[in-house]
Amino acid sequence: MITIKNLHKSFGGIHAVNDVSLTIEKGAITGLIGPNGAGKTTLFNVIAGVYPPTSGRVWLDDKEITAFPPHELFSKGLLRTFQIAHEFSTLSVRENLMMVPGGQSGENLIDTWIRPARVRMEEVEIAKKADEVIDFLQIKQVANELAGNLSGGQKKLLELGRAMMVEAKIVFLDEVGAGVNRTLLKTIGDAIIRLNKELNYTFCVIEHDMDFIARLCNPVIVMAEGAVLTIGTSEEIKVNEAVIEAYLGTGIKQTKELSQ
Repeated sequence: MITIKNLHKSFGGIHAVNDVSLTIEKGAITGLIGPNGAGKTTLFNVIAGVYPPTSGRVWLDDKEITAFPPHELFSKGLLRTFQIAHEFSTLSVRENLMMVPGGQSGENLIDTWIRPARVRMEEVEIAKKADEVIDFLQIKQVANELAGNLSGGQKKLLELGRAMMVEAKIVFLDEVGAGVNRTLLKTIGDAIIRLNKELNYTFCVIEHDMDFIARLCNPVIVMAEGAVLTIGTSEEIKVNEAVIEAYLGTGIKQTKELSQ
């Protein structure tokens, strides 16, 4: 699905991403872990067009997408979520989902004047799709709630729903578990697995919770100091001496989390 070759991203003299080459296989849930400052989020941002690379190339389905802007990548089915959810806080959950599909007739003032029936028909279809997504994610109880009133975990589910509204090819999830309680994190994990198994979505997930990574992800990519340290299963990663050493430099807490 994604191929990256010799990717670099520098900010002044800081090499945030340093000669990264890897592949993300279609139909997989790939984990991306590493100590704080390893370059994980920067790598996501370069792939998703938030930052242009300093050098290197990126392909999606064998078509080069290096430095494509986010809106073009969105139209190609590549979506990226953020650690802090970006919802329309004054719109309901259903309305947030209905905002996602691009090129809607209702966005064109002329169409609203001369083709009102077409606009209404399209809105009905989009609303039907939104309700299907709400049912799939089991968030019917908050369908009419303002998105700004949702909990952190519910907002992460909403972001998954937005990906479903455009039938994304690959979704990059940045710390989906941040600020989410364990019960809701399990619900999010269940939704990701269902999207992967039932609808063949491909995911790449940044996460510090190793239990979450172990449950969902194979393979797991480990980054340190901007480079890929190793790739393997979660069990292989947990006993890898180089990985443990990389985490040791970031403090006792992260090292304990990795080994548990």
